Amino acid sequence: MNSYVKKALSCSVSISFSMIALGLPAAHAADLQTIKVGINGDIRSTEPGVNREENSDALVMHLVEGLVAYREDASIGPMLAQKVDVSADGLSYTFTLRDGVKFQNGKTLKSADVKWTWQRYLDPKTQWRCLSDFDGRGIAKILGIDTPSPNTVVFRLDQPNSLFTASMARADCGGSGIYHADSLAADGSWKAPIGTGPFTLGDWKRGQYIELDRFKDYTPRSEAGPDGYTGNKLAKVDKVRFLIVPDNASAKAALLSRGIDLLPDVTGTDAAELQRVAGLKVQTSQVMTINGLLFQTRDPLLKDVRIRRALALALDYTQMVAVLSNGLSKANNSAIPNTSPYYKQVASQGYKPNIDEARRLLREAGYKGQPIKMIVNKRYPQMFDMGVLSQAMAESIGMKIELETLEWGTQLERYQSGNYQTMAFSYSPRFDAALSFESILGDKAKETRKVWDNPAAVTLMRQAMQESDPAKRQAILDQLHTMMIEDVPMIVLYNGTNIAALRDRLDGYRSWPIAKPRLWGVSIADASK
Repeated sequence: MNSYVKKALSCSVSISFSMIALGLPAAHAADLQTIKVGINGDIRSTEPGVNREENSDALVMHLVEGLVAYREDASIGPMLAQKVDVSADGLSYTFTLRDGVKFQNGKTLKSADVKWTWQRYLDPKTQWRCLSDFDGRGIAKILGIDTPSPNTVVFRLDQPNSLFTASMARADCGGSGIYHADSLAADGSWKAPIGTGPFTLGDWKRGQYIELDRFKDYTPRSEAGPDGYTGNKLAKVDKVRFLIVPDNASAKAALLSRGIDLLPDVTGTDAAELQRVAGLKVQTSQVMTINGLLFQTRDPLLKDVRIRRALALALDYTQMVAVLSNGLSKANNSAIPNTSPYYKQVASQGYKPNIDEARRLLREAGYKGQPIKMIVNKRYPQMFDMGVLSQAMAESIGMKIELETLEWGTQLERYQSGNYQTMAFSYSPRFDAALSFESILGDKAKETRKVWDNPAAVTLMRQAMQESDPAKRQAILDQLHTMMIEDVPMIVLYNGTNIAALRDRLDGYRSWPIAKPRLWGVSIADASK
């Protein structure tokens, strides 16, 4: 037995006791109809796109579905819609709904349900994450939603937006999932999602686990199988149990002791060891996440671009990314992911390490060794490690970085409010380069979570969202990249690789560029494995 397995198994006793304490079946018990998934923290909410983070998004996307969704290849396809028609002027989107789709309370989906859900999304009181993309602060404003028939919904826009449906489909928006009015309590507050997805919300024992139950009357699409977040999403097991295991070593021990079937996101180092263990398999997929260091450009010290640029020139990106990704990713200083069709010669030009120039910039800026606080967390190892490596490399130019380790939820709140000097952070994938820029670019006075506040760049971003000609979009995106490198509102380090480790009794599971687990279409092949 190799040393890694011994080390991991040494934690398995505590995991077994924890599972008993939670009232869960022991790790060795056969459970042919339950898939057990390890996640690193509890969800924040079950409301699509509201009070959310990565785990919340992943779970909610099993419960609700939108009019459209991302396919496996990152294109947009219909989901609840049978077809989508766009007017010649780009100002009207007509969605024809599929017939007979059922909500999880037995009611049939109608156009009125779509309008009601979207009206709630567009109400500022809902605090929907993606409101700014549809209320005019982004590229286009929804002027109205019409329902000319029970199966037809028409969205009217104030100006064309070539990314309208792509924005609808985003996982951080909850996929703009349609839910029934019974999802709300009598006082109008959120109760629980009643959507059209392949699973319903089961037992949620906060801090311990969340269970999803198969929706037996689910209405699948006609495709032969799943396709990203669309296609045929029929559930093949009765239950999915998301087990909250914040500690990486404990999660790996649970996987090895068969207490968990799937870890949807493991580090490269862990993957290299897990793939040598009999009974396990490892899957990898390049993803469009953006991992980097954020600056608060309104901070009294960091408002000086020379200090921000000095750190950018002090980092050895090749060495950092090799360590952070275990050699699976390459350095990329651009907000344009390196798997994007728009990642070309201009976007590949980033920061070149130059210690002498970095020191000169600090002297010129009058930097006297003042400490700079960088927020990190330990839930996501790459964020903590980005901070540690940056701190070490900054010493070479006389910059003093102090790490402040917070709980992930606290760090997220600080990010949302803009209350930080610097932080190591990862953005969830955006499948279009313009949306990658949108995640960081905007007016800080209106959206405090935005990192890059540059009106000229905002104008260019809007042009990129309106433009449909690839060559013209390329020129705009190249210009945005060049401006961002000049302004240094953040230092993009690399795009990620999603690595999943799972027991080989699972059939049908696939990692993919969105880097979130999908448990529909997954079955348990052999309980003896």
